[in-house]
Parts: sequence; C-alpha cells; structure tokens
Amino acid sequence: MPDTEDTKTLLAQVESGDAAAVDRLLERHLPGLRAFVRLRSGPVLRARESSGDLVQSVCREILKNRGRLRHDGESGFKRWLYRTALRKIVNRHEYYQAAKRDVRREAPAAGSDEVLAGYGSLCTPSQEASANEQVACIEAAFDRLPEHYREVIVGSRLLGLSHAELAAQCGKSESAIRTTLSRALAQLAYEIDRA
Repeated sequence: MPDTEDTKTLLAQVESGDAAAVDRLLERHLPGLRAFVRLRSGPVLRARESSGDLVQSVCREILKNRGRLRHDGESGFKRWLYRTALRKIVNRHEYYQAAKRDVRREAPAAGSDEVLAGYGSLCTPSQEASANEQVACIEAAFDRLPEHYREVIVGSRLLGLSHAELAAQCGKSESAIRTTLSRALAQLAYEIDRA
C-alpha cells in the first residue's frame, strides 16, 4: 500500500489517542505481519490454525492496548507489533503441544490454505494451485532452516532491521550478521530449489 500519509503526523495522531490513526498504521503493516505470522508459525501451527485468525488476534490486541504505545517512530511500532505477534505464536505453540493435545502425536490434517483465497476469482484453478504450491514450498524450505538463519531472515527482510540492529539483537558483530544473513538466504534458496 502506498504511503499516503506523513508518518510523523500519523504517529502524533496515534499518540494523542486517535483510534482511526492506529487502524491506518496497522493497515500499512498488514502485508508484512501476514508474512511474519505465516513464517514464524511453523508447520504445526499452520496446520491447526488460520494465519488470518492469528493476524486478526494480534491486531485486536494492539487496538485494545493502543494506550500503551510509546513509540520511537514507525520502526518502534513495527517492533511492538511483531513482538505481540511472536508472543501470540509462542502461546499457541505451547497450547497445542501441551501433554493432552500434543499435535505431534496426531496424523497431519488436511486443511485449506487461505493465503490466496482472495485471489480465487482472478486465477484459474491451475494458477491458484500453483501459487498455493509455491507458498507451501517457501514455508517448508523456511521451516527446514536452523533457527538462527530464520531469525536473521525475518529480522532483515520482514522487520527491516539494519545489520547493526540485528547485531545488537543477536549479540554478534555486524560482519558476523552479514555473513549469517548471506548464508541463510543462500540456504533458503537451496532448500526452495531442492523442493
């Protein structure tokens, strides 16, 4: 979505308690939030819950707690948004892996993928199937990466963190982060090609 509203103005409106401004800020970040939730959910959670429901739950929590927003710009809002999403994902993983309902003991359930459901009228059935296969292939490849690779890819590509910010977050040097990110992206490309 094009950036039609000045960010500083929008954030000032958010801070003054303008609920509509929070809605507009959330709307700006929905595509990235959807991608973040799908990638960080992993196969177990993706098989059990709709990523759209998780995104909606995150947005509801942000709106409910908008009075707590103390930002350091749009990047601060984005960090708050993604931390909220990650906390929700971790809670749902814990829920499904509790002893009584550990989904790792179940046979995988077939489910429909809502990622491209909105495009159904624009695509032929074969195009929609192909797109769903591509999404599933990327997610499966991402799931096969080591956690530290997934962390730097998400931080760099979805959160938009700089190498310096990633280095501080991971407790590594910028050079080490550059190397890790390069290797992570190469491994992701390999895993996608392999599939």
